[in-house]
Parts: sequence; structure tokens; C-alpha cells
Amino acid sequence: MADENDNDKCNNFNVLNWEQVQRLDRILTETIPIHGRGNFPTLELKPRQIVQVVRSRLEEKRICVRDVRLNGSAASHVLHQHSGLGYKDLDLIFRADLSGDKEFQTVKNVVLDCLLDFLPEGVNKDKITPLTLKEAYVQKMVKVCNDSDRWSLISLSNNSGKNVELKFVDSLRRQFEFSVDAFQINLDSLLLFYECSENPMSEHFHPSILGESVYGDFSQALEHLQQRLIATRNPEEIRGGGLLKYCNLLVRGFRAASESEMKGMQRYMCSRFFIDFSDIGEQQRKLESYLQNHFMGLEDRKYDYLLTLQRVVNESTVCLMGHERRQTLNLITTLAFRVLAEQNIIPNVANVTCYYQPAPYVSDANFNNYYIAHVQPVFPCQQHNYSTWLPCN
Repeated sequence: MADENDNDKCNNFNVLNWEQVQRLDRILTETIPIHGRGNFPTLELKPRQIVQVVRSRLEEKRICVRDVRLNGSAASHVLHQHSGLGYKDLDLIFRADLSGDKEFQTVKNVVLDCLLDFLPEGVNKDKITPLTLKEAYVQKMVKVCNDSDRWSLISLSNNSGKNVELKFVDSLRRQFEFSVDAFQINLDSLLLFYECSENPMSEHFHPSILGESVYGDFSQALEHLQQRLIATRNPEEIRGGGLLKYCNLLVRGFRAASESEMKGMQRYMCSRFFIDFSDIGEQQRKLESYLQNHFMGLEDRKYDYLLTLQRVVNESTVCLMGHERRQTLNLITTLAFRVLAEQNIIPNVANVTCYYQPAPYVSDANFNNYYIAHVQPVFPCQQHNYSTWLPCN
């Protein structure tokens, strides 16, 4: 039995080939601007630099970093660049020992202190406090500390949505949503190569870099990525149920690996989403935030995304009262039409049939129940092949 478990774990790993190593190297050596708010200057940093600086200073503070990994959509891009997922945020995981509040505070202080190193020359650093750096360069900070999860996140801001997200993990029960975003790439051997090698990498001279699928079987997960298949397990364990990511995958041309299984899982996704975001105000904030963070530069897909979300919620929601369900569907509909209006693709209204219900006192036999309104549009409308009405129930 132990041998079978060991074999199963071995199947979760795979060594990157030369093309994948090259893509990983480009990601880690690319200069990413971290934009400051107000008058603060832009920081120019390479992911490999911020990783090396943060890691060394954590170890100086006696916080052991077990390894550093590239995670999420960037790792998926390294393994297969034509998946259709693309990547925005750069997710870097530091697996570290965080036993108490002191360690969490140390991580926060170290990251903010490291930002000073990337300020341009000539900037007076003496009066810049950690709080000032946080307000200037940090998009968000998250700390989770409970029985099953101990981790923190510091996201460095980029105006184009390509945030550098530094995640410090002691323990994390659920590390993925779907098989296609469950890849992690251990960076330790490559970081050591950067430090020690005097010669550049080549096809016959580069470090062995290990990738892992935390979903399970690496080959199966990679096949899902290559074939654009959607698979997961126990979506009720995911915050938000994975519902928003699931609809995003559908819009990007992915399809369920098993239609019958996914239909059942959709109900779990919807149920968990409405448990975590039970209030209509919370739902609106979550949807608006998701659209802003995941569709930057892809505004033309927002409407299709909301249409897909509306369909899934309509088909698979079983945990809401009737009025709550209608309220949520109305919210999605409203957001969809707002998207159309923002993009100036409301259909041409030069010749619109308007229907009116006459008042009870109108008894003139010559009164028509409708008329054709010839309206001259204020601005020329672009013609797009959009379904402009959401299905109503």
C-alpha cells in the first residue's frame, strides 16, 4: 500500500523540457513595473531579484523558507503557452515556517523593507516608513490563520493588472480550483543557477526544474490544459466554489472533461458561492472586482462572461429562495447591460418597435396599440454580433 502511494505521488511531478525552461527564464528575468500611487516613482524589478532578496532577508530573520514556487496561470503558461488562459498576475509562493503572529509580522516588514532597494537612485529613503511603502505600492494584503490554513499574501501593484503576488504559506488545505491551474514549478534549482553559474543556459546546459500538479496526476492535468478541458473535485471546498473561474474557463473555450459530472458540480459551485457571498451587495462587489481584475485588456469578453454566468446560476442554483435567485439574476443582467453601454455596443435604435399598453379609459377604436418610432441615434453605433437580451425567467 505504501509503495502504491509513493508511485501516485511520483506521478504528480515532471521535469521541465528545454522549451519550458526558456519560457520560465523569460518570466523570471522580465522587468515588471510596480507603479506607485500619487507622486511615488515606479519600481523596476525582475521577479528573480525580488525572490532572492526577500528569501535571503527572511532567512536572516531566522524564518526558514523550504522552497519558492511559481504558481497558477503563469506556471500553466510555462508548461503550455497556447492554452488560451494567458496570465496576468505573477504568483510566487514562499513555503515558510509561520508558527505565530511574530512570523507573519516579520514577513510583512521584510517585504516592505525590500521595496526600498528598488527605489530609483536619488530618492531620499530616510523618511520613507513601511506604512508609506504599503500605501504607495501594495495592491492588497491578506492574512489567513486558522486550524487548516496559515498563509499571507502581499500583492504589488501594476497598472496593467500584472501584479506581483508574494504568497507566504505555512499550510494551505486547498491549493487549486481546477486541474488546469493546479501547477506549481519549484524555482530553487534555477535561482541557484542564476547565483552560481558563470555560463548562460543552453539546451545542453541548464538546471533540472521540477513541476508539480497539486491536483494529482501530472500527465492528466497537462492533457486537460492542452485539450482545454475542465476538471476539478470537491468544489465545495473552494472559497466561492470556483464558480467565477469556471465561467471564465467556459468563455475561453474550455469544456467539461465530463459533462455529467460537471452538471452536478455546478450545483456545488453555486451553493458554495452563495454561502460565501450571501448578501446582494457582497455579490455585486465580488463580480465587479472579478471583472476588473481578470478582464483588463479583454473588455470585449465581459458580456459573454456575464451571459455564461447568468446561464450557470439560472440552471444550477438550488439553495436560494425564489426572490433571492431573481435578485442575483437581475444583478448579473444589470452588469451585462452596463458592460454593453460602456463599450457603446447597444444595438442601433434607428428603427425600434415600441409597445404600449393603453390606459383603461382609451376606447377609441382607431387607437393603435403600437407605433413605429423612427429615432435618429445620437452617435453611430458599431455593429457587433451580440445577443443583446438575456433570457428572463
